[in-house]
Amino acid sequence: MDLELEQSDLDFRAEVREWLEANVPAEPLPSMDTAEGFAAHRAWEARMAEDRMSVVSWPEEYGGRDCGLTRWVIFEEEYYRAGAPGRVSQNGIFLLAPTLFEHANPEQLARIMPRMARADDVWAQAWSEPESGSDLASLRSTAKRTDGGWLLSGQKTWSSRASFADMGFGLFRTDPEQSRHRGLTYFMFDLRADGVTVRPIDQLDGEPGFAELFLEDVFVPDDPSAQGNSGVIGDVDNGWKVAMSTANNERGLSLRSPGRFLATTDRLVRLWRERSGDLDARERGAAGDRVVDAWIGSRAYELSTWGTVTTLNSGGQLGSESSINKVFWSEWDIATHQTALDLLGPEGERADEKWQDGYLFALAGPIYAGTNEIQKNVIAERLLGLPRGNR
Repeated sequence: MDLELEQSDLDFRAEVREWLEANVPAEPLPSMDTAEGFAAHRAWEARMAEDRMSVVSWPEEYGGRDCGLTRWVIFEEEYYRAGAPGRVSQNGIFLLAPTLFEHANPEQLARIMPRMARADDVWAQAWSEPESGSDLASLRSTAKRTDGGWLLSGQKTWSSRASFADMGFGLFRTDPEQSRHRGLTYFMFDLRADGVTVRPIDQLDGEPGFAELFLEDVFVPDDPSAQGNSGVIGDVDNGWKVAMSTANNERGLSLRSPGRFLATTDRLVRLWRERSGDLDARERGAAGDRVVDAWIGSRAYELSTWGTVTTLNSGGQLGSESSINKVFWSEWDIATHQTALDLLGPEGERADEKWQDGYLFALAGPIYAGTNEIQKNVIAERLLGLPRGNR
């Protein structure tokens, strides 16, 4: 693993830093989990796209800079360092896009990617179903053949960004005669289509960051003569393979870049310097240890990410080891925010306190992207070769 950056990479870092300093809104945007905030974040994504800053690692023909994975990590470090707005397009850019680059046909890429880069279409992840969360292969939503395409039916829940998004992506059972991982197909569909009902779900903070989706014979085209119009990604009945591409990105590299953790740790260290003088010697020692643990964890994650970048740049793939990443960042996130709230004391409970918002969001980390219990089973069975446990 080579940690020495070339001069061209350093020049790229300087360019990104200068752009962010000139363009990041002076005041925080409203929460993206409200209609007003969603619109403001969509406008921010469009502003980024004007200067090709929204998807820097993508090919230029789709709105990117074709700058590769190394500079993507650099961009993310600068983005979080600048305190830039959260990415309302993250489900599309960080989860669906890598899946499309691996499995979609050229016509689909030409139709979908430029619109995603500009946030003309904001995508929602429609995976979990009632009684089928982390055990994704037990899903019951169906897709049936019809003239010119498919009819989707069923219910999806905890669908991220779906309250205000334009499009959705998820798995549907296309061959009920096959069991679990077989007979599934990966679909994209329009959330504004006839037959789609979106019911927002409030989060802990009361804002509708999620939604339930009810689908009743929702038509999705599948025209072999115009494959760019197809809503199917990859091969029919082989959607599990496509879904694992999305899951490995969600649990591994792209959703939780090291820049996010490095910026959070920097904030924690500043808070420690402001507050540690108010603590007695014993409290200061215990709290100091937790701050150091958070700092070490963020740097360990950074180095692990650069190791992953080296692997991918050498032609390797993300595999089951992404489950280790998922367990690590989700538990680190909770511990770090809890340390900050303990340093703040009663002030941490103020409604406008960002550390509290971050803590409430962090609590979901061990649940979404596949529960940590499931990830530990993956680590035990696929990486360590241990026998399957009782379930």
